[in-house]
Formats: sequence, structure tokens, C-alpha cells
Amino acid sequence: MSFPKISRRKLILATCAIGASTILGGLYTSISSRQSIAPLELTSDTSKVYIVQDEDRSSCVKTLLKYFSDDILKGKSVAIKANFNSPDPFPGTTHIETLEAIINFLNDESINEINLAERSGGGYTRRNLETLGVFDLADKYGVNVTVLDELDKNGWIQIPDDGTHWIRGFSLAKIFVDSPLTIQTCCLKTHRFGGHFTMSLKNSVGLVAKSLPDSIYDYMTELHTSPFQRTMIAEINRFYEVDLVIMDAMKAFVSGGPDKGSIAEPGVMLASKDRVAIDAVGVAILRMLGSTKEVMEGRIFDQEQIRRAAELGIGVNSAEKIDLIPVNDDTVEIVDRIRTTLH
Repeated sequence: MSFPKISRRKLILATCAIGASTILGGLYTSISSRQSIAPLELTSDTSKVYIVQDEDRSSCVKTLLKYFSDDILKGKSVAIKANFNSPDPFPGTTHIETLEAIINFLNDESINEINLAERSGGGYTRRNLETLGVFDLADKYGVNVTVLDELDKNGWIQIPDDGTHWIRGFSLAKIFVDSPLTIQTCCLKTHRFGGHFTMSLKNSVGLVAKSLPDSIYDYMTELHTSPFQRTMIAEINRFYEVDLVIMDAMKAFVSGGPDKGSIAEPGVMLASKDRVAIDAVGVAILRMLGSTKEVMEGRIFDQEQIRRAAELGIGVNSAEKIDLIPVNDDTVEIVDRIRTTLH
């Protein structure tokens, strides 16, 4: 029997591919066997998720934030992590009216300083913020805007790989680690690049450096090519605190995402201190609307992002520990449906 001839170049490429596959296979096996990070200690056995249904976006934000004003007043300054991952309109990115309503409320509460910091995965961060009107809004209200891509090495804190599924650990934006108060505002959407869904836990990827100055290592390439992507997303959240999450689910991507996709209109907004609880409720809403195979299958707390985050004590570990609270009469019916889906 004769075999076709293989060129020297193809033989070298094939050998390299086999070698890389063998090395990565061994590396991933090693990573998967790492000991777990010590979990955080939860301050409560249950977590509240407040839900409001109203056509007025600003009214929704104001209503929700009233439930957390005592906590907000404790901070002398606040760091805001919105969702400006691309130049696309809501629900691809945070609606500018939602951000403005949050800023207005904080100013009314006499917060000393408001800092918004962002890193986009799609396109250039500064250009995206310009396109979406973020700098204009910041100038109007005296908000400081930090483009994380433009920070020097002193703007990052290196998180070690110990106990995580990150090969070399990762670099986390110092502004969010040091801030006395942190607010997230996220969208409700699916994620077609391996995250399955992107809400508050996935929003934290924008706090991680793509690469550090004078370094060629690309943390985002590692994340998006790793078989542990959703676990790694959850692990980011272990290393910084969030005091409040506001999820704008007036519209949602039920497939596609994070920038474009099939749109549905739940018409609600949610707020919670618990990133796990609010994401679990978000998954329940996507299931009610009909979503992707990955989102629809299995128990909600078996979703990889949620399961790993719960293991690390970032939030509650079961649907039974989520207290759903409708804040107006219009919301009671949808909250009952969410509760049924969640359980």
C-alpha cells in the first residue's frame, strides 16, 4: 500500500499541532485538579432580588435604589461598572438613561465622587464610550471616567492562579478593588462566544486586563479559548466586592449576544446585592421567554457560571434562598412566574 507524500512544511505544522494539543491537554488536566479557593463568608442565608415593572426607566431605577440608600450612604466615593463592551445600542450595552438615573440618585445622596471605569472587548473602549455618549454624560454630571485599557501597570492588581482555572492568574482593575462602594449595572442577554449568558457575573470580565503594558500575554485569548471559560468568569468575582447590581431587563437578547441578537421585551428592572441571585433570576426570565439550548437545559444552579460562583460564596447556592420581591402591583404576576421557573 502506498501513502500520499506529505510536504516537510505540513509535517512540521502537524507535529507542532499535536505537541501543542498534548501540552495543553496536560495543562488543562493540571488546572482542573487545582484546590479550590477559600469561599467567601455570606452575611445572610437568603438574598433579596427586587423587581419593578414600569415603562419609565428613570422611575424604575429610582424606585429600586430607595431600597439600598442606607448602604449607598456609607460610601464617600463610588465606582460604577456598566456594560459598554461594544458600540452597540441597548440591550447590547447599558442604556444611557439607566446610567443617568443611577448618577442622579447618587448625586442626590451626596456621594462625594463617582468613578466610571470600563474596558471593552469589542472595538476600542474610548471610541465606544464616545459613540454611546458616556463622556458627554460624565461631563454633564462631573463623573470621572477611566478607560482601563489606558492604565499603566500601577492601575492593576495581579490575582495569583492558586485555586483558579486561570493559567497565570489575571490582572484586576485596582479602582474596583479599592473602591469603598461599587455598583454594577448590567443587561439581560445570551452570549454566543462561550459564556452562554452575560449578566452581572460576566460583566466582571470588563474589569480584567486584556494584557498589561509591556506584556504580550493576552488574558482574553486565554479566557475565550479555555474549556473552563464559564468557571473562570465566576472566579473573577471572588476578588472584588459589589454593593449593588441593577439589571436593566426592559429588553433582552434571548439568542445571539452580547452585541446583537434576537430581542424580547420582559419590561422589568431588577436590583440585588447578590450577583449569583440576580443572575439566577435573569436565567429564569430568559427561560420564560424561550432562549438558547445552553440556557434552557438543566437546573439553573447547575449553570456553570452560577454553580462556581455559589461554590466560592459570591452569592446564595440555591433557588430556595432567593427572596423575590415585587415592588409594585404591576410586578406581582411576573414575579410569580419567575418564582415558578426559578424553582
